Amino acid sequence: MTQLKQSFTWWSFGRGVTDPAGFFREARKIGYQGVELLPHELWDAARDAGLTIASVGAGKIERGLNRLAHYAEIEAEVKAKLELAVRYGIPNIIVFSGNRAGLSDEAGALTTAEGLRRLAPLAEAAGVTLVLELLNSKVDHNDYQCDHTAWAVLVMNLVNSPRVKLLYDIYHMQIMEGDIIRTIRDVAAPWIGHIHTAGNPGRRDLDDAQELCYPPIMRALKEIGYTGFVGQEFVPKGDALDALRAAYRLCEV
Repeated sequence: MTQLKQSFTWWSFGRGVTDPAGFFREARKIGYQGVELLPHELWDAARDAGLTIASVGAGKIERGLNRLAHYAEIEAEVKAKLELAVRYGIPNIIVFSGNRAGLSDEAGALTTAEGLRRLAPLAEAAGVTLVLELLNSKVDHNDYQCDHTAWAVLVMNLVNSPRVKLLYDIYHMQIMEGDIIRTIRDVAAPWIGHIHTAGNPGRRDLDDAQELCYPPIMRALKEIGYTGFVGQEFVPKGDALDALRAAYRLCEV
């Protein structure tokens, strides 16, 4: 059984790093294969270190695809990101539902699906996957609409494209739903295109001060045949490389 590919988010691990190229090389030595949400000016340094740019974002969390008025702006940004993704070998572009702001979940699902259906042919032609991110609306992203797996899976079924998937964020879904392994196996499995991690509560290290047990979650991902990246997206309590090293070992399968 092959190991899961692991990546890390730059926004959380790159804080205060004065030598990004050196950091990338050390992360690659640990075993990381990707880095995410990285400023464009660092892409070449990451690739030179042997890291894939595993994901980039398009659009804004609060202003997403659940409103027709946002379509033109998001489509223009996705088109630009797709061109870069093809050029740099980036497999995933993260997109967002947007906030409810009074919109019903049924209406929001229909509109989000319509927006993704418009974008799907572009993603399919480019060979890049659009991943709709699940976020919690309880602690970090108040009023965000894509905050439950069932809603997100409804959108996926309405779109039904091999290049439109879910970014299943374990930290966020632990806050909203719990029951992570059963949800991965029985609900989300066909639609998971990318994974993010963090300890809960606190969005810190994957250690014994938080409630999630990551090794069996990783085994469940392997069991469903998941082959994408597992992105470490927590804010380390101490040294960033030490935290990455510990998380990598914990999530090895």
